Amino acid sequence: MTLHPALWLEHRRAPHNHCFRLRAVAILPVFVMIFAVCGCEKHNEGRSAKEQGPVEVTEMTVTPKDTPVSFEYVAQVQSSRQVNIQARVSGFLEKRVYTEGAMVKAGQTLFLMDQKPFKAQLDQAEAALQRRNAACEVARKNLARVRPLAAANALSQRELDDAVGQYQSAAAAVAQAKAVVEQAKLNLSYTVIKSPVDGITSYALQQDGSYLNPANSQLTTVAVTTPVYVNFSLSENDRLKFHNEIEKGLLREPKDERYTADIVLADGSIFPHTGEVTFANPMFNPQTGTFLVRITVDNPKNWLRPNEFVRVRIKGAIRPNAVLITQRAVHQSPKGHFVWVVEKDNKVEPRPVTIGDAYANDWFINDGLRAGDRVVIDGALALSPGTPVKAVSAIKKPGSPEAGAAGTD
Repeated sequence: MTLHPALWLEHRRAPHNHCFRLRAVAILPVFVMIFAVCGCEKHNEGRSAKEQGPVEVTEMTVTPKDTPVSFEYVAQVQSSRQVNIQARVSGFLEKRVYTEGAMVKAGQTLFLMDQKPFKAQLDQAEAALQRRNAACEVARKNLARVRPLAAANALSQRELDDAVGQYQSAAAAVAQAKAVVEQAKLNLSYTVIKSPVDGITSYALQQDGSYLNPANSQLTTVAVTTPVYVNFSLSENDRLKFHNEIEKGLLREPKDERYTADIVLADGSIFPHTGEVTFANPMFNPQTGTFLVRITVDNPKNWLRPNEFVRVRIKGAIRPNAVLITQRAVHQSPKGHFVWVVEKDNKVEPRPVTIGDAYANDWFINDGLRAGDRVVIDGALALSPGTPVKAVSAIKKPGSPEAGAAGTD
């Protein structure tokens, strides 16, 4: 670039001032652009929400309806009949004839005891019975001879009474000997120890060759596996809450109070057979602070085993005219929970609500909403009281979590 002579001279005299002027000329357009942008932003900030247009939100219309609910608890499986297998006579254990942990049938032999002493006792009792029978027969024949003679006054009445007494005493001795024989037979039969029920066996508590007596008479246990009991505990607070909701009309029990139950296994799968609540202990357990509730369920394939922990979902109760809204529509403030409600003029206002229990991804609303209310689901971050909105209805797909298809209370 060629400078005018005058400018060149000025440049020589004050080179630093000339550089400053050139830089100022170059920077000036940048400041002009910045001021223009800031002016536009201030102008936009000055515009009101009405000038920006309504906020687009997603809404749902409150529709109360009868909703089935369930209650979930931790429970434990119990055999409906668990029998202790015990030796009923003292003697030596000869052999265990069942497989530990196997299923057995009623009447199946589990243990054998040494029978020789009991057979000897039976033989002795039968011999004593034969002796008593012989003595009784002699007394009977003697009475048969004395009776006609006494009738003919050939013998005294005393002799007749003696003959009658001897016969009756011999007959009583026979009856006693028969009882001893029966006892000996029972003792001999007790040496073959059988299962009284169909069920699953436990391990053997006594080994072969052990001497059994009343102190160590228990041999094993057999537990009936179908049906089984599933027991859970209901706390005092839950019980009071349950009854209060029934009295307030927030909960309706099933007909005849017939509650059913799904059994949830450890892996989260549902047991294929549905149980039924068959017993609720009216007595309060002061040690645990709970009430015992029992479910009876069929277990034909023996999937459920005694003492196993599961979860139960008690079904049958209904919340009449329940109001359900998705959980993301409920917000928290220092004063409590609230929702944004779209009024008739399409402006939103906050409304306090009282939430109840969870149901899948929804909340039960106990107070604050009524049928026909339009509740904002999405887009609430840009809202303030009186904000105009453009609402789009939220359509729930059947079976979706938002639809509360499979919730628990």
